[in-house]
Amino acid sequence: MSKKKKPGNSNTIALNKQARHNFFIEDRFEAGIVLQGWEVKALRAGRIQIVDAHVFLKNNEAYISNLLITPLLTASTHIHPEPTRVRKLLLHRSEINKLIGAVERKGYTMVPTALYWKHGRVKAEIGLAKGKQQHDKRAAEKDRDWKRDKQRIMKGR
Repeated sequence: MSKKKKPGNSNTIALNKQARHNFFIEDRFEAGIVLQGWEVKALRAGRIQIVDAHVFLKNNEAYISNLLITPLLTASTHIHPEPTRVRKLLLHRSEINKLIGAVERKGYTMVPTALYWKHGRVKAEIGLAKGKQQHDKRAAEKDRDWKRDKQRIMKGR
């Protein structure tokens, strides 16, 4: 038996569109994320903000901070949820070594670009990125506007 997906059902939890605006994303890694039970419930309800989040390395392990997961009111009475706690990312040792090399020697930065469900587990997409200058952002915006105008012109014919 195969499961059929509903047309409106998406596996994406949150996208970081700001990351594509501020950085040239050159490589992507998929990482698991260590969560508590109340956080998973809040993610299912869509109560997450990924825009201010960033990834850092400490003691040969990857962590994500400033990932805001707003707790549900019905989370639990005996725990005190911390919405912006530092969460550990689960990566293979070889991937961590690549990230360490790129960040420390080549000057890259790591940004979370998306959170999504995969086989019932939450995965984070980490982008290895270089920062954009202001003129790069203007050029990208100019190209995007031109593509939009070109589509509008072609549709009018």
